Amino acid sequence: MKKLNSNHLKLIAIIAMTIDHIADLIYPGMQNNIISIILHIIGRLTAPIMFFFICEGFYYTKNLKKYILRLFIFAIISHFAYCFAFGINYIPFSTGNIFNQTSIMWSLAWSVVALYIVNGKNNLKNWQKWILIILINVITFSADWSSIAVMAILSMYENRGNLKKQMLSMSFWVLIYAIVSFLFDNFIYV
Repeated sequence: MKKLNSNHLKLIAIIAMTIDHIADLIYPGMQNNIISIILHIIGRLTAPIMFFFICEGFYYTKNLKKYILRLFIFAIISHFAYCFAFGINYIPFSTGNIFNQTSIMWSLAWSVVALYIVNGKNNLKNWQKWILIILINVITFSADWSSIAVMAILSMYENRGNLKKQMLSMSFWVLIYAIVSFLFDNFIYV
């Protein structure tokens, strides 16, 4: 059997994300019907694939500063597209909602910074790393996938080379995300 390569994974992520966005157009407001739920479940494949590619990008990049800069530029651009697509005010927190104020790109960009803090060549003490990781989690809390994206990416990277451990650690954080979404946001959003 032929193995999946990075292009296959990217195609799966694009198709899953497209299906998720089509579901948002056809069934706005996360309607409680079986078709909407199935389409959104398919769409939820996208984020874990993105997490995997962030880990790989951090590992293989030749220029970390450029990689981080590109992610933050894309996070800023995608913020406006995300807000427009979902009818959210461009200014975060102006509606009183704390969840999903910007796209997942914000969390992904900060995740690379977190990977550098934990795994990069720096002179930070462990307590400094912990404080910075907590701060990054606070900064990314309001984004799509929240600070769960940061924690999932950190745990996936720590288990790099062991697919089983990567999947278990990512599954743990996805489960936490699902529980938080169910309790505080919208049970269909899971």
